[in-house]
Amino acid sequence: MRMQVVEAASSGVSGGVTSSTATAAAMMGVYERVARMASGNAVVVFSHSGCCMCHVVKRLLLGLGVGPTVYELDGDEQLAGGDIQAALSQLLPPGQAPVPVVFVGGRLLGGVEKVMACHINGTLVPLLKQAGALWL
Repeated sequence: MRMQVVEAASSGVSGGVTSSTATAAAMMGVYERVARMASGNAVVVFSHSGCCMCHVVKRLLLGLGVGPTVYELDGDEQLAGGDIQAALSQLLPPGQAPVPVVFVGGRLLGGVEKVMACHINGTLVPLLKQAGALWL
């Protein structure tokens, strides 16, 4: 299986607007963008290229035969990785590392702890099968 690394188009969120309504609208735009990115493929990983835990999650998925779509949040300025990472951190439990973040079947699975816990307790493979990422 190959991992697909995606370069996304620009976010379209303009900077310099300070009203709370515009800020809330901009964040909603980022959340909608994350939702579109996450539902685009069976398994999506938001990652940083130099993050060792991101590497662990990607290798685990590849080892299981899954080819996740990977968005490297630090690799492309047009990706607006900071905005996406801020939105993702709002979805995660407090104190959890901001990357990696894994979506399976368009639904948030979690970070490295959740992925590893699911793998150890045997629920990861059924989730991947249900999402259509595995055919075994």
